[in-house]
Amino acid sequence: MISKKIDYSFRDKKLLKTALTHPSKSKDNYQRLEFLGDSILNFLVGEFLFKNCQKQEGELTVLRSRLVSENHLAQCFDEMGLQEDVIAGKSLNGDITTAIKGDVIEAIIAGIYLDSNLETARQFVVEKLHIESFEEAKDENYKTQLQELVQANFKCSIKYETEKVENLFEAKFYMDDEVISKGYGKDKQTAEQNCAYVALSKLFVE
Repeated sequence: MISKKIDYSFRDKKLLKTALTHPSKSKDNYQRLEFLGDSILNFLVGEFLFKNCQKQEGELTVLRSRLVSENHLAQCFDEMGLQEDVIAGKSLNGDITTAIKGDVIEAIIAGIYLDSNLETARQFVVEKLHIESFEEAKDENYKTQLQELVQANFKCSIKYETEKVENLFEAKFYMDDEVISKGYGKDKQTAEQNCAYVALSKLFVE
């Protein structure tokens, strides 16, 4: 039963069903809950890091980004074994993507909050999303991290320009028309990831 997987038993079973229902299946789906859950998750992770981690703002921002990332939420989704609990339409062909997994986790967080209280949602977030292991949290998709953080903290356009220079690819990351960082790699993807890593360190980590 799902209550054992998430260590919480919903009093309002309809709320749980909604949290698990993909838009391809019904208009009564998880999207509104996911919207609320995203805000609750960011607050609870930020609160936990503020109380338990002595790093400065920029490093806290990067840490929180990793802990609320789609990749991290998807890993926790898989650990709880929720694949068969998602209610989806035939059009998905059973393909529960990383994005869907993240959305479901956020919807469940909102559902728990609405069904009980913030403290119970906090307990779920800390325990089931392994927030206490924040020092071990890794998300090597630096481009995604950088995009999310820049969009949340700056009002500007962003882009990469990548070209081959001799035996390597050189990537440049722009915010508006300003070059923020450069990165190099044996292929375009690696160069852009390295470039994003440099930009993350420059913009958010002192």
